[in-house]
Amino acid sequence: MDRPARRRAYFWMMGTCVVLILLAWNVVRFWSTTAAVVMSVVAAVIPPAAAIVGNLGALDSSAPRAGDEVDPDC
Repeated sequence: MDRPARRRAYFWMMGTCVVLILLAWNVVRFWSTTAAVVMSVVAAVIPPAAAIVGNLGALDSSAPRAGDEVDPDC
């Protein structure tokens, strides 16, 4: 996954998290406290998942070599 795609996915996930929290505690709580709590729990799970998606494959090109690889410049 390339960097722009990871960033886009991260921001969509975090935006969804913010929208869920705002809707849960400013709108939904008036009709159903249980639904608001469930929405908050779902929103609480999103940030760790977004961090994983945002960092997925980030070290592929910058990871140090293992040492057993042959350098083509030598």
